[in-house]
Amino acid sequence: MSPRTSPLHERHVAAGAKLADFGGWSMPIEYAGGGVLAEHAAVREGVGLFDVSHLGTGTVRGPGAAALVDASLTNDLGRIGPGRAQYTLCCVPDGEADAGGVVDDLIVYLHGPEDVLLVPNAANAQEVLARLAAAAPPGVTVTDRHEEVAVLAVQGPRSAAVLAAAGLVGDLDHADLDYMAFAGGEGQEVTVCRTGYTGEHGYELLAPAERAGALWDRLLEAGAAEGIRPCGLGARDTLRTEMGYPLHGHELGRRITPNQARSGWAVGWRKPAFWGREALLAEREAGPARLLWGLRAPGRGIPRPGMAVLDGAGARVGEVTSGTFSPTLRTGIALALLDTAADVEAGAELAVDVRGRPQPVEVVKPPFVPSHVR
Repeated sequence: MSPRTSPLHERHVAAGAKLADFGGWSMPIEYAGGGVLAEHAAVREGVGLFDVSHLGTGTVRGPGAAALVDASLTNDLGRIGPGRAQYTLCCVPDGEADAGGVVDDLIVYLHGPEDVLLVPNAANAQEVLARLAAAAPPGVTVTDRHEEVAVLAVQGPRSAAVLAAAGLVGDLDHADLDYMAFAGGEGQEVTVCRTGYTGEHGYELLAPAERAGALWDRLLEAGAAEGIRPCGLGARDTLRTEMGYPLHGHELGRRITPNQARSGWAVGWRKPAFWGREALLAEREAGPARLLWGLRAPGRGIPRPGMAVLDGAGARVGEVTSGTFSPTLRTGIALALLDTAADVEAGAELAVDVRGRPQPVEVVKPPFVPSHVR
């Protein structure tokens, strides 16, 4: 089966983008005229524009819609009100194999008690929505809107200036949205939420798919004076790795729980119900068998996913889940799940098996570079 394409596919082709399959979608990895390093630098120093329309979108509507989401997903919707977004996890329910593991991580947009928008990852969107639909009480409707909604991200120190110039949510240089707050919604041109996946001040924009091209063009024109650059998923990955942000299938998965991934902050532990609650509480009480850490490589070798992490005696103590060259630090960095029995602490010296050769690494607690999201 051929991968699906974004509403912006033709624009990416015209811009000379290198395309690759990502979660079943053909998406730009990098653009001609700069590549990942230039795109990464644009986001850290100025502003970048991403097409992330491969991300899923779905609505949960009807009496008790928010209550259904709250009783199913990990985070506590009671912590936020309408007009706010929240990071949360869809975990494997108790009684199923791998209970407490992560089906997906996603963003919830709370419009009100009867209207919730979900933005899961591309590969898992259908399963998340199907699980919610199966659990929905009469009167609550779960709708997959993956093909109907385009998602764009404007990220970087100059992102507010670009949105202000584009006329989206007023003069954001002077009256910015709070972090994880959104404006707009059903029937409006675009929903703008102050969030992102880069560690920089930024926004994610949701718009009807048929309007995506005009919005993309509008943002590029408005951002020309700020040096805006289209960015692909290659830079998105290096940016999120520098922040230590998890990627499903790497730092989160059916066999990687929120406790192991240090994502317990996104769990409403005092809630009476959410999928996987009992398994996660038991693991939390006993202590997870492994924990997510950062690794910084002072040498030339770059840690890659699947590489073994070794202690001073050469014994395996974990595995790299994500690894890349950090354009900001100019060195190799990685995220890794390390055995808690190894009693690792920040500053410890370990090694990564890079094609049969031990590469020294220092254990660090991410982020690797300062975050500017708040």
